[in-house]
Amino acid sequence: MQTLEELEQRIQSDAGLMRLRTELDALMDADPAHDTGHLLRVALWTWRLAPGVPPRQAIAAALLHDLVNLPKDHEERARASELSSEQARSMLPRAGFDAPEVELICEAIRCHSYSRGETPKSDLGRALQDADRLEALGALGICRTFSTGARLEARYFHPLDPWGEARARDDIRYSIDHFFTKLLGLAKTMLTPGGRREATRRVEFMKSFLVQLGAEIGKPAARHLEVFE
Repeated sequence: MQTLEELEQRIQSDAGLMRLRTELDALMDADPAHDTGHLLRVALWTWRLAPGVPPRQAIAAALLHDLVNLPKDHEERARASELSSEQARSMLPRAGFDAPEVELICEAIRCHSYSRGETPKSDLGRALQDADRLEALGALGICRTFSTGARLEARYFHPLDPWGEARARDDIRYSIDHFFTKLLGLAKTMLTPGGRREATRRVEFMKSFLVQLGAEIGKPAARHLEVFE
């Protein structure tokens, strides 16, 4: 299986990818959930999950998939991937990608977003969508959930009803609600065999975290997780 070191070597040996990497360094904001590390991890998993796609296409799509990063509560959040695709279209030719490659990569970027709710048609698009969703799961997913919650000024969980038994869940106000409104169900949305395997493994880790949290706050979580078996 490819490693981050191999990914870095491939980028450094490709003038076009290095150009994209340099341009991105100037564009990325301070959001730790969407920084360069995130882009590289998504690139690695896109490469892993799309063995039939030329690696430079997989890597380029992942590097550019978050060019426009709108906050979770932004009214145009669902258009972020479309806007990223439009911006990528101007960058890719300068990096040596021909017209058919540009179309393929831009379509993958446009369709990958969870907020957009679209199923990609290409192997590249399916791999990119799965790779990006993997970042929302496991230990990284827990880190990203709480860093995003901090940006939204959310509380960790509802003080009286942390699992949403007697209230409507609200993942803008309570970060733990996001596990139940989205994250624990992501494994079933994966489109590649490798993506499903890795997502299932990461979801199990998140469940163990919630069980531990429940034990610490005196509100057992186990029965609230049964629906996600």
